[in-house]
Amino acid sequence: MSDLPADPSLLLDAESEIPIRVVLAKLGLDGHDRGLKVVARTLRDAGMEVIYLGLRQTTDSIVAACEQEDADAIGLSMHNAGHLTLAPRMVEAVAQAGLDVPVVIGGIVPADDVATLIDFGVAAVIGPGASAQEVVSAVSAAVDRQTAAQ
Repeated sequence: MSDLPADPSLLLDAESEIPIRVVLAKLGLDGHDRGLKVVARTLRDAGMEVIYLGLRQTTDSIVAACEQEDADAIGLSMHNAGHLTLAPRMVEAVAQAGLDVPVVIGGIVPADDVATLIDFGVAAVIGPGASAQEVVSAVSAAVDRQTAAQ
């Protein structure tokens, strides 16, 4: 893809030079997963390792996958207006599990809710129409910030 970062180091964990591992999932009953599949392919094509969990996941199943796969980030797709309820639950579940993993939200999120989600601990919010480069950069930056904070 022409709009991916030219510098492949942007796709690697800053400390270890290992490709970033991302768990992608749909939390709750939202059945719209086409965008998440596009994101999965975008991140994979950019050199990240993607663990795609698909539809109807719970916070527990996502945390378990993150632990088992030694993931660097969690990406959630939100299209059902549940972002103000589900995203904070995911951030809380990650914290309760003792994981230092950023949660990135993508999908339909009103601009007025972005600051609230960031306050809840969401690392980044990616809206509709984001380019491949914007998606890759948002995930990479979230992982870099989390790594720097450790």
